[in-house]
Amino acid sequence: MDALKRFQQGCVIPAMPLALNNRREWDERRQRALVRYYLAAGAGGLAVGVHTTQFAIRQTDYFRPLLALVMAEVEAFTARNGTAVMCIAGACGPAAQAVKEAELAKKLGYHAVMLSPGGLPDLTEAEMLARTDAVLAVLPVVGFYLQPSVGGRLFTYDYWEKLCAKPGLIGIKAAPFNRYQTLDLVRAAATSPRRDEIALYTGNDDNILLDLLTEYAFTQDGKTYKKGFVGGLLGHWAVWTKAAVQQLEMAKGLQGAKEIPAHLLTLAQEITDTNAAFFDTANGFKGCIAGIHEVLRRQGLLEGTWCLDPDEALSPGQSEEIDRIYAMYPHLHDDEFVKTHLDEWLNG
Repeated sequence: MDALKRFQQGCVIPAMPLALNNRREWDERRQRALVRYYLAAGAGGLAVGVHTTQFAIRQTDYFRPLLALVMAEVEAFTARNGTAVMCIAGACGPAAQAVKEAELAKKLGYHAVMLSPGGLPDLTEAEMLARTDAVLAVLPVVGFYLQPSVGGRLFTYDYWEKLCAKPGLIGIKAAPFNRYQTLDLVRAAATSPRRDEIALYTGNDDNILLDLLTEYAFTQDGKTYKKGFVGGLLGHWAVWTKAAVQQLEMAKGLQGAKEIPAHLLTLAQEITDTNAAFFDTANGFKGCIAGIHEVLRRQGLLEGTWCLDPDEALSPGQSEEIDRIYAMYPHLHDDEFVKTHLDEWLNG
C-alpha cells in the first residue's frame, strides 16, 4: 500500500512537536526519538511544520533540517518494514511564502502540503482559493479549517464547495471546534463530484472520537450522499499515540454498524477531558504546546517543556490538571509502551 492510499483509507497522523533543549535549541536526538515513537506506535502519517511544531520555527534555522530529519527517519522505517507513511508538510503565509515552503517539501520527498489559513484575515475567499491553486501547482494539498480562537477564520459553504472541486485537493483537516462549521465542510465534501478523492480528517480536539464514529448523510436532488472522517490529524495525537491508534481501529471496526456501544460515548468524553488539560482550554489554549511537551517530558521523550517563545509555557494549574487526567483515565495513556522502547528510540 502506498502512502496516499493509506491516507485515503484513514490513519493516525500526529502533528509533530519540536524538541528543544534548555537553551531553546533544537534537540536532534530527541526529535528522532519522537519520530520513532510515532512510527512504532502505528501512526500512518506525520504532519511537520504545523501549529504543534510552532510557527516560529520559520524564524530559525531549524525548519529545513527538521523536515529533512523526519523524512530520513520515515525512509529508514519504510525500508525496514515495507510500511508506507504519509508525510505532510505544513505551509503558511501569503501565496509566495506558501509556495516556497511547498517547493522545499517536494524537494525533500513529502507527499502533500497542509495549507494553513491563519494570519491572512484581509484575503477574500477568492484570494484564498487562488493561493491554494498556486500551492497545488507544486504538491497535492490538504485543506484546513482552523478554529478562529487560535488564528483561524470562518469560511462559507461556497468556499468549501469550490475548494473540494479542485483536482489535487486530497483531504481536509476539520478543526473549527464547531458542529455547524464542521457540517458545512463535510456536506461540501460529501456532495462534491470528487467526494471519493477527498479524505476527511478530524482536528476537532473537543470531538475526536465522535467525529470518527459519525456517518454524515445529506439528501440532495433525490440522492443521499454519505461521508465520514477516516482519521485524525491532531496535536492531541502527538501524545498517547499508541492508544490513539487503538481508538481509530475501534472506530473503523464499527463502520456500518447499526448501533454505537454506549461505553464509547463515555470514552469520547474522557478523551475530550484529557484534551482540555493538554491544550489548556481553561486559559484559552495559551499552554497548548507546552501541555503536549509536558506529557512527552513525563514519558522521557522530551527533556523539558521549552518552546521557541519564552512566553509560551504551562499555565498556572495546568500541570495539576494533567496530574488529574493521568489519575482519572489510566486506560488512555501508553506510558508502558514508551517505557519499554524509550532507550532504543533515544539511542538506536
